[in-house]
Amino acid sequence: MSWVGQSAARREDPRLLTGSGRFVDDIHLPRMLHAQFVRSTIANGSVTGVDLSATLAVPGVVAAFTADDLDLGDITAVLDRPLSEFVPTAMPVLARDRVRYVGEPIAIVLAEDPYAVEDGLEAAKVTYEVAAPVLSDEQALAPGAPLVHDAAAANTLVDVSMFATAGIDEVFAAAHRVVRVRSRTGRQNALPLETRGVVAAWDAREEQLLVHTCTQVPHQVRTVMAECLGLDERAVRVVVPDMGGGFGQKCVVGREEIAAGAAALRLRRPVKWIEDRRDALTASFLAREQRYDVRAAFDEDGRILALDADVVCDMGAYSCYPFTAGIEPLMASAEMPGVYRVPAYRVRGRAVTTNKAPSAPYRGVSRPQFVMVMERVFERAARELDLDPVEIRRRNLITDFPYTGINDVTYDPGSYLESLNLCERTLKQEGWYERKEQAAAEGRLLGIGYSCFSERTGYGSGAFAKRKMAVVPGFDLAGITMDLTGAVTVTTGTMSHGQSHETTLAQIVADRLGLDLSQVKIHQGDTDRITYGFGTFASRSATIGGSAVARAATRLADRLLHLGAHLLETTRDNVELRQGQVRRLDDHGRALTYKELADVAYLKANLLPKDTEPGLTASASFDVHGDGTFSNAAHGVVVELHPGTGQVEFLRYVCVEDCGVAINPQVVEGQCRGGIAQGIAGALFEQVTYDEQGEPSCASFIDYKVPTANEIPDIEIHHLETPCAFTESGAKGAGEGGTIGAPAAVLNAVNDALRPTGVELDETPIRPETVQRAIGAMT
Repeated sequence: MSWVGQSAARREDPRLLTGSGRFVDDIHLPRMLHAQFVRSTIANGSVTGVDLSATLAVPGVVAAFTADDLDLGDITAVLDRPLSEFVPTAMPVLARDRVRYVGEPIAIVLAEDPYAVEDGLEAAKVTYEVAAPVLSDEQALAPGAPLVHDAAAANTLVDVSMFATAGIDEVFAAAHRVVRVRSRTGRQNALPLETRGVVAAWDAREEQLLVHTCTQVPHQVRTVMAECLGLDERAVRVVVPDMGGGFGQKCVVGREEIAAGAAALRLRRPVKWIEDRRDALTASFLAREQRYDVRAAFDEDGRILALDADVVCDMGAYSCYPFTAGIEPLMASAEMPGVYRVPAYRVRGRAVTTNKAPSAPYRGVSRPQFVMVMERVFERAARELDLDPVEIRRRNLITDFPYTGINDVTYDPGSYLESLNLCERTLKQEGWYERKEQAAAEGRLLGIGYSCFSERTGYGSGAFAKRKMAVVPGFDLAGITMDLTGAVTVTTGTMSHGQSHETTLAQIVADRLGLDLSQVKIHQGDTDRITYGFGTFASRSATIGGSAVARAATRLADRLLHLGAHLLETTRDNVELRQGQVRRLDDHGRALTYKELADVAYLKANLLPKDTEPGLTASASFDVHGDGTFSNAAHGVVVELHPGTGQVEFLRYVCVEDCGVAINPQVVEGQCRGGIAQGIAGALFEQVTYDEQGEPSCASFIDYKVPTANEIPDIEIHHLETPCAFTESGAKGAGEGGTIGAPAAVLNAVNDALRPTGVELDETPIRPETVQRAIGAMT
């Protein structure tokens, strides 16, 4: 039996569904203190005084520290670019003389219990000299605007023109048609179910700070914590227990976990910080607030000739570590042409700084935004050229692979056209086009929308190096050990926060070694178990981490075959691994179990072949030295707009996806459905807003609208399979595709329904009142 390709039951589920999981907040240590943070109540200004005397007088409060008390280094993310392109901004662990957003941590308070620490926060007194905040990218870029950082002229942290095809202006001048799309997307919160948290404790015996935290990048947390605290890296151990979601918000290093570690080191007592939901909504890392001004030139047949884009991303007050404020504009600039053949391209990408909580990657990272823009471009061109919106896409999709685009990215084989055709065929065969015409005759507004896109996954070192990151993620490591019973333990540098690594990575190993799934244990999220790892983001776990695991398992398999051939008195090419045994091919009656091999490898080294080391272990690394691999998909959506409420009702949602070899199809479907739900959330519901003073308006779920099962439709998923040629299992990533494609498909469906009104929408989230006004214009 081959495990890869099977919908094996998730090995994580028994403990998670029975309440046996262990999350950060489940950790309780003797003498543990509870921490919370005194946070700025203003968006911009100078700190003129911090008085914690009343805080220290609160019963149960043990200590309270400011930045001066802890003497911590700053968190500084860097791009290796000139100052004309990138301005680094040091993010202090605790704000010193200036605050730059509401919720910025100023002091840490520690108490014997969670209630006393809240009382301590209320007693703290901070005085400010208030300054006018900068709250939008337009304000930030306006002449004479106040500076969020003195070093960042025009409030610009990143300003890069990555591509500019020679003669592009002449192409536009000679084009049959030029269409323009101006688009804006709202600021969002990734909103993992489990908020951020940390338990830090000094281990005197090991001379090590043991940090339990919910992070996607444990090794990066170790690196930054050691640097900020002035410790050797070996003196910091980061361990991640079960984690309730991340979505990118936890793939950067936060200030609070560093401060909690510093307090534990200072007091020599364990310290726990669990982010409350208000802080999670207002002061945690945010994302998505972007503005696009895009022109596209077309010939008379609807083929795109040139693309010219100006991208502005509001990244909040600071650069995140390690990706910097360039994470969103550089992603958009590098990949905007996407699945289409664009002959000429020019783009300018900017990251501006404002007095809002800083931004971090969020599932999809700019791709939901620029895919939405590109799909609006083709919809508008189809309308102006009187072409079918699906047909104009067909004429422009990449169909010959490998394909190197104008953006200097090489796309490996995919099913771009096949996905779109199947998606359209499904909706047509179900009669949705006829139903739309019938609804129009009845005065009802039905719309059909599509999106086509690719998801680059398995970003290797080369892809990140193109962005000129000082920290270049890419490779990952894996180690594997077989014990005396013949079972194996695998250690990986990736970090699951809900993606089923304990199941899917075990399936890869079980196939390579001829084992049952129950005999494979996956360990992750412990910096003392593996030298270094870059964690989990950008759909890299199956492609990069899974390939490293596969290689390590293959090397262990080679050791088993070598040892088995020796003990079975035959040659290496006359043995195979099957069902936990090494068997002779010419005599199936002769075999040795893995337990028998392990007995020799560990306990009877005198029987080992010459020059063979004792034990059964192996390790491997994997990196993608090209541009990575590309999953792809097409989404088709049917909606109805309701005049009385402006509500958007989903009638049909079809997704055709291709992530190469699906290691576990059930897991892939879960990724698709969850991603689509988050994409719909951004299209219709979620947005972080601020008042004129920079106070977040979404401090609870009353104000921050999160969709429930009532708002998310049934989703039909079709799978195509174009195996990747250079990952070990043929898999491509599947983590972000649903989120990338949904906003564009939903927006296009809404605009199709609004066609009789003459109104076109290019911004998300789509508000009911906006739809209502558009429909009202018909009467």
